[in-house]
Amino acid sequence: MDVFDELLRGVRGKGAVFGRSVLWPPWSLRFTDGAYLTLCLPMRGAGWIVPEAGEPRRLAFGEAAIVRGPAPFTFTDDPANGTEPGTGRGPGPGSSLGVREVRWGDDLAPAAGHGAELAGPTVLLAAAYDVRAEVPQRLLRALPPVLVVPDEDDCEPLRDYLVAQIGGARPGHQIVLDRLLDWMLVCTLRDWFDRPEAEPPGWYGALGDEVAGPALRAMHEDPAHPWTTAELASLAGVSRTTLAKRFTELVGDGPVAYLTEWRMTLAADLLTRPELTVAAVARRVGYADAFGFSAAFKRLRGESPSAYRQETPTGPARGREAPAG
Repeated sequence: MDVFDELLRGVRGKGAVFGRSVLWPPWSLRFTDGAYLTLCLPMRGAGWIVPEAGEPRRLAFGEAAIVRGPAPFTFTDDPANGTEPGTGRGPGPGSSLGVREVRWGDDLAPAAGHGAELAGPTVLLAAAYDVRAEVPQRLLRALPPVLVVPDEDDCEPLRDYLVAQIGGARPGHQIVLDRLLDWMLVCTLRDWFDRPEAEPPGWYGALGDEVAGPALRAMHEDPAHPWTTAELASLAGVSRTTLAKRFTELVGDGPVAYLTEWRMTLAADLLTRPELTVAAVARRVGYADAFGFSAAFKRLRGESPSAYRQETPTGPARGREAPAG
């Protein structure tokens, strides 16, 4: 089981939150929709991302940025002059200083080659992701307010293809754009966690460990299985003591405690599905009865499954605002 893939499986862009802006200086855009993640891709030119808290970060052609919400942020040509930005909703702002919405034309085609910043407009492509489900939050809570990474060589052809799809009218046009942007998002996140300045969660580094890794993958592959420390240790060919020590050093919790927390994370998302009873959710995450599951859920989450379900709306955008750290 690829745990990274599992955690991001439900993160999907939608056409309603995809936008392109052509910006002529001086310009400043403010994003106010409260999306949990916003992917920003300059297709030409450069600018500065100014979060509500934290230092401005420069974003140039050939780079990708992810801004973590839900706080508003500004994209501007000069952070010193962007004091009165226009306000747009989502990644396709309407009326903003120095902004006009246009279709791609020859005069606005992105400059060839990474690092090219020619005179003329900045073209920003953006996609917003309303990620409130508990499973992806395990990964995304480790992100800083703004992260910027350069394109890897294997992403450059994807950018070119993305540009070619914009403004197209072929069948399936929007779904192609959505999936291309999803791909860019995952590539950017993966590249970020591999950078030295990133601070990934402990389990992320443990995935590659020869002792802790097999146990982690097994628990994610089949969380309902009644795993014991001894059984997990046998997968790595080590003793129970060796596994427990190594796993705790890397992850921060022992194998059984990690499994319980992971089960409750899965259960929190399953409880948003009204067709599933509490007993059905309990069985899906490895509990024989609703009583034992409810006790574990309340111990870790501070409320019963029924109370959580009543307070949490159903649907793709659900739950409480994600914590900042």
